[in-house]
Amino acid sequence: MSGLFESQAPRPLADRLRPAVLNDVVGQDHLIGPEGPIGRMLSGSRLASMILWGPPGTGKTTIARLLADTSDLEFEPLSAVFSGVADLRKVFERAKQTRQAGRGTLLFIDEIHRFNRAQQDGFLPYVENGTVILVGATTENPSFELNAALLSRSQVFVLKRLDDNALEELLSRAEAQTGRRLPLKAEARVALIAMADGDGRYLLNLAEEVFALTPGDDLDTAGLTQVVQRRAPLYDKAQEGHYNLISALHKSLRGSDADAALYWLARMLAGGEAPIYIARRLVRFASEDIGLADPQALVQALAAWDAYDRLGSPEGELAVAQAVLYLATAPKSNAAYSAFKGAQRAARETGSLAPPAHILNAPTGLMRDLGYGKGYEYDHDTSDGFSGQNYIPEGMARPNFYDPAERGFERDIRKRLEYWARLRRERQGESG
Repeated sequence: MSGLFESQAPRPLADRLRPAVLNDVVGQDHLIGPEGPIGRMLSGSRLASMILWGPPGTGKTTIARLLADTSDLEFEPLSAVFSGVADLRKVFERAKQTRQAGRGTLLFIDEIHRFNRAQQDGFLPYVENGTVILVGATTENPSFELNAALLSRSQVFVLKRLDDNALEELLSRAEAQTGRRLPLKAEARVALIAMADGDGRYLLNLAEEVFALTPGDDLDTAGLTQVVQRRAPLYDKAQEGHYNLISALHKSLRGSDADAALYWLARMLAGGEAPIYIARRLVRFASEDIGLADPQALVQALAAWDAYDRLGSPEGELAVAQAVLYLATAPKSNAAYSAFKGAQRAARETGSLAPPAHILNAPTGLMRDLGYGKGYEYDHDTSDGFSGQNYIPEGMARPNFYDPAERGFERDIRKRLEYWARLRRERQGESG
């Protein structure tokens, strides 16, 4: 009896508009178009196992189902959230029987990253011997979440976040399917698309809420916001979104793009990122990418961290934004970072070379007899405060780790180093 009434049950708009053929899938032509890798597979009748990686609502499940239809394969869908080893065994057993009958099976696993490593290993024999063609869907970076062995037997395809044109196409289809125009003013229609944040399914769910309104005047943006809830930005603080956005912030700062840096800061904060984490990264950036080109950069970054500690959110976030602006507009140099890396390499390579005896203290008579401190010149006693003595281990070529940039305060430092280098050559030449 349940099947009798199931067909009469209301279906969500997103389900009613689910594409019936691959050509109806929007926003993924780079994969399923005639020149796309999946399109070429289908035209050559050689479908291979694959991982579909992309944000929610971009068509992963739909593409998998339509691949099975197009290739005349038995479609076996599973969700890694609700399925376990027993469910997989049943699918593999059915796939064996289907294969004996001369037909292949497409095993679709949604949220495949939720399966543990042992479960993922369990697919391999059936993928390798052709019992199933595996299509996995994931919103997480496969290189972080999936076994290397599974990845080596599958092709990873990246689905794009739906752009505004693709989302507008979905709204037009929704209006055609319902026979009604969305009661929205032009700016509210734009706002509705923005609220979806690239998720086609979410857009259609929002549109369904708007369609359900009692007929009246078209809504403006404020009216639309009262009707539907704005979506929280897609951002996982522990996964791909976290690393992508902090990378975007860091590189925007390095590129001296203050507006881009502020945007990525705002995106991270809107996604719920801890401002303290951002503050720590700003301190690191001040040392790595600015250094002595502007010695105040580190001071500003630490001050912003301290200010946030004292004020908390949201007041303290302004101090973090101020630091972002300071760092973005400061002169850039990685000379200190490179110098330290070079010194670390030299320390590993030279082992336990002793300092020159003349710069060692001699607190005991034995140490004085061994020459500790002999010949040391006190720099402050020289006419220009610079003795020019050697402080590098004997037998080690003089390194040049620190190469200040011709930018900011480092321009002055470079002049000092060049002056001291000239004096050192002169005085060591005189002593030699």
